[in-house]
Amino acid sequence: MDSEQAFNEAREVWREALRGHVLAPPDAGFSVRLHQLAAAAHQRAAACETAHEDGFEWPAARGGAKPPYELQPGTGRRGPEELWERFDEAVEELDRVSEGRSMRAVGRAYAELAEVTDKLAAAVERDDRASGLLAPVASKRRRSA
Repeated sequence: MDSEQAFNEAREVWREALRGHVLAPPDAGFSVRLHQLAAAAHQRAAACETAHEDGFEWPAARGGAKPPYELQPGTGRRGPEELWERFDEAVEELDRVSEGRSMRAVGRAYAELAEVTDKLAAAVERDDRASGLLAPVASKRRRSA
């Protein structure tokens, strides 16, 4: 797959991951949606890096894009506040660099967003399992000889 195809595919995966958060109920699927968003951000970061290496520039966009409601501050987001603060900073940085032309800078911003969203997803999942919102992970039973 060439870098343009990879870039376009990553854009669609990103859009689909964002759509998963639009009008989503505050349910047990929140950590899954965060995992999907992190995976999409990882894919976008990789596609941007490949596109940069192939000489492409970022198609500058106007800033001011907001994440879906359930990901915005003040909406009762579950998970550690310090990670949400890092998430908000990563979203702001992505918005800022998206106004420019540097494919590499945008890729790095997606990579940072992916990293913090991975951590958020894991923390929310852990908390949801501890609270009973999600079923505990089944442990593998060892058989004796």
